[in-house]
Order: sequence, then C-alpha cells, then structure tokens
Amino acid sequence: MEENIVSSAANALDYKGFPADKSKTGGWIPAALILGIEFCERLSTMGIAVNLVTYLIGTMHLPSATSANIVTDFMGTSFLLCLLGGCLADSYLGRYRTIAIFAFVQTLGTSMLAISTKLPQLRPPPCHAESPILCKQATGSQMAILYASLYLIAVGTGGLKSSVSGFGTDQFDENNEKEKAKMSLFFGRFFFFISLGTLVAVTVLVYIQDELGRSLGYGICSVSMFIAILIFLAGTRKYRYKKCAGSPLVHILQVSVAAVRKRDVQIPTNEDLLYETAPEGLRIRHTDQFRFLDKAAVIIKEDHVTNNIMSPNPWRISSVTKVEEVKMIIRLLPIWATTIIFWTTYAQMITFSVEQASTMERNIGNFKIPAGSLTVFFVSAILITLAVYDRLIIPLWKKWKGIPGFTNLQRIGIGLFLSTLGMAVAALAEKKRLSVAMKFGRNTLTLPLSVFLLIPQFILVGSGEAFIYTGQLDFFITQSPQGMKTMSTGIFLTTIAFGFFLSSLLVSIVKKVTTYGGKKGWVGDAINNGRLDCFYGLLAILSFLDFWIYLVCASWYKSHAAEKNLQTEIVANKGSPTQD
Repeated sequence: MEENIVSSAANALDYKGFPADKSKTGGWIPAALILGIEFCERLSTMGIAVNLVTYLIGTMHLPSATSANIVTDFMGTSFLLCLLGGCLADSYLGRYRTIAIFAFVQTLGTSMLAISTKLPQLRPPPCHAESPILCKQATGSQMAILYASLYLIAVGTGGLKSSVSGFGTDQFDENNEKEKAKMSLFFGRFFFFISLGTLVAVTVLVYIQDELGRSLGYGICSVSMFIAILIFLAGTRKYRYKKCAGSPLVHILQVSVAAVRKRDVQIPTNEDLLYETAPEGLRIRHTDQFRFLDKAAVIIKEDHVTNNIMSPNPWRISSVTKVEEVKMIIRLLPIWATTIIFWTTYAQMITFSVEQASTMERNIGNFKIPAGSLTVFFVSAILITLAVYDRLIIPLWKKWKGIPGFTNLQRIGIGLFLSTLGMAVAALAEKKRLSVAMKFGRNTLTLPLSVFLLIPQFILVGSGEAFIYTGQLDFFITQSPQGMKTMSTGIFLTTIAFGFFLSSLLVSIVKKVTTYGGKKGWVGDAINNGRLDCFYGLLAILSFLDFWIYLVCASWYKSHAAEKNLQTEIVANKGSPTQD
C-alpha cells in the first residue's frame, strides 16, 4: 500500500478514475501526443486564415474591406470561444473530453471547407480579364456554406486552444522537482509546436492551395487532424487526468451576487471579523482595494441557522480568500485592455498585408512566392527573436541585473513598442506601393515593385509578438489565483479575439467615414484605389497612444503589488515567480 502511494502522482487520476501510477502514466510520451493535436490545430487554423483573404477577393469576388473583416471576425471568434471551452473543461467535460470533442468539430469544419471550395456550384463563375466590372459576387447561399464551415472550425479551435496546454501540463507532477522541470520545458516546446505548425501552414500549405487547389490544401488539414485525433485517443490509458474543479466564472458571480445582496451592510473595521474558511496556508491576505466586494464576506444574521451554525450558501456569503481571488482578476484587467491593440495590428499582417503582396512582384527566378507565404517572415521573426532572447539576452541580463531576462510586464511593453514601429513602417511602405500604382495604372495586376518591401513590417510585428505573447502568458498565469489558472489563460486569449474584432470595427468605421459624399475611401473595394497608408498611419497613432497608457497601467500594477503584497501565501510557499 505504501509503495502505491509513493508512485502515485499528486491530484492525478488514471483513465479508470484511480490514483495515477507515475510509472504507467504521464511524462513525455503522452505529452508528445497532445503536442501533435496542437500542431495540427495551428496547421489548419493558420493555413486557412493567412490565405483566406485572397480566396474571398479572387474567387468569391468580395470587396477588399469585406474580405478583411470576414477573416478577422473568424479569427476573433476562434479565440473568444477559448473562454467558453475553458469553462466547459473546468466545469463539466474535463480537458481530455474537451480536446477530443472539439478536435472532431474542427475536422468537420475543414472537411466542409474542402468540399465548398471544390464544388463549382458553391462559388461564383470566374471573372474575365476584359470585363472585371461584370464580376459576379458570391450569392447568399454560397456564403452561408462558407460561413458554416469557418465557424465550425472556430468552435473547434476555441475548445482545443483552452485545454491543450493545460492537459499537457497535467502529465507532469508539479510536486516532484524532476517532473516540475520537465513541465517548464513543455511550455517552451508547446510554443515551438505552435510556431512550427504556423510555419508549415504559411509555406507548404499555402503553396498547395495556390498551385494545386484550395480543396486539396483544406483536405490535407482535415486528414491531418483526423490522424492526430486517432493518435491522441491511442494514449487514453497513458494520460493523467484531473477532476473538474468547478467554473471560475460561477465563483466570480457568487462573490458579485453576495456583495450586491449585502450592499447596505457596513464593513467592519476589524478584518478578522470577516468570513474565512480557507486553510491557513492557502489564505490570501485581505486588501483595501475594491472594498465593495468585501461586503460578500461580512457575516450577518441571515447567514446563520439554529445554534449559531453557519449556512455557507455561496450565493450569500464568500470567504475573504474567494473575494481576494476576484480582486486579483479585476487587477489584471487594465493590462488586459491595453494589450488588445497589438492583436489589431497583428490582424493586418494576415489580411491587408497579404493583399498588398498579391499586387507586387513576387518572383525569385522562375519561382513565384504565394502571397500568403509572405507571413513566413513573420513566423521566422518570432523564432529568431525567441532564440536571441533565450541564448543572448537572458544570460547578459542575468549577468548585468542579476535576473533571468525581462519581467513579463517589460516584455509586453517591448512588444507594444515594436508593433507601433511596425505599423509606422507599414504606412511608409504602402505609400511607396500606391505611388507606383498611380504611375503605372491602378488597374495593373502586378506592380513593378518587389514584395520584399513588406518584409520590415512583418519582422517588426513578428518580433513584437514573440515578446508580447510570452509576456502575456507569463503575466496572466503567474498573477492569477491558483484556482483560476485555466480561466486566466482564456482571458489572455480573449485579448487576441477582441484585437481581431477591433480590427473589423475600425475597418467598418473608417470605410463609412472616408467614403462619405461619394469618395473612394481609405479601405475601398480595391486596394489600389484606397489609402491603406492612411489606415496604417491611424493604427500607428492608436498604438503609440496605447503604449503610453499601458506604461501608466503597468506602473500602477507594479506599485500596488509591491505596496499591498498581493501574492497569495500558497504561491509564495511553492516558490512561484513573483511580479517584479
């Protein structure tokens, strides 16, 4: 019996519901099977997203601005649904079932997309070069099939993305030093597989779509995901599972409802009189910020039954620790809000920048680079930046400052600054492209201008993503309550979602304002007839203003964290990194 206890992983179960045996479950092999699912998810989602705008404009004959908004709405919905997927995994399904179910949903979506791009009945007839004005746009029914395919994929992505990283870390015991070290390595390999899947998508998959056919490219996505599901299911007996802990959203609602119910109650000056049930080692110290929520922990007559026995109805009373957990989430929101604009600039790299590339000279000898494959420079910038940071900056910073690299807030700030530069450079590059279009004719299909003019904007925004993605992920995980790590990851991913939605909103507003009175507008139906340089300039100004607002919010967060000592005692006891 003692041997069995020693070999069991802490808080982990096997597929039968018994304590997981370390020698038979978990470790790198099950984790690798999970990474395979993530690789195929990135392959499918990015293989579709980076080249979708050219399909919408060239095949479905939609206006430029409309096509860009369809792509950003699709990507935004994918990441927004991560929050829903996380809640389902935490509350009802568990991470294993969530991954299996939503991977299958994504496979259905990519299969539908492959079929819809193959059948001629589901797209309008081709345009004739002699009379481009007579191009017929896709009908409502044709677009309905396309939307159904895309949003099935979005649902699948949302369910997968919220659970894959968490289920991967479940395969390692954080109470064991050796396995904890492996868990840290898993995060690095997880991001590597995300980048690798994206790299294959924007090179091999985009080339297949452009040269051999869209349906074949999307069919490869379907088959690869189906194979990944079979491989994932094959590891069922080897995985370690965690029990569903309940929804953090319900926890937040309970504290909020309890506080509202007691809105007329006075908060005692002695904080020891507030309700607390958490064990001593797990308690979070009371803080004076957002004091209205403290009312949820005030004990009143209605909270008792006979003989002074507490009736712990969570919708009427919450412990100080639970209240403080909600406060910790609220404190993350200013940083959350000021990082949204980065993902709006990111959205331009897979929409308008790809459309820009489609109008420029892309030949290297006899080989013509697909427009969607220009994002390879974006992905390469991410990988190179990560390598330089890991191998050069971290050792130098540790030698100079005594700390291993930049803090998470510093990394986020660097990412925002680089993206601001990226949009300013993009505006200048577009100004040059438009001057060439004006000189040689706005209807010229391929302008005598090298596509490599766009590389600096891809590199700057790509390097920015390397800093901001890792900084955000680190910040939202380490600065959130212990019981809300999955939801905080979902909150981080919603910044990407709202960034894409903000892009759609800005495009719509700018188009409406700049076309008033019959003008052509900045983001018109054809990119050569618009002023995309002005739109990029607007984004550069908004990013610059957001950067300074972020600095204020980051300074507020750091000073408040230092003054009030907001870290939980359990985080301190476990030696988790604190906010610098």
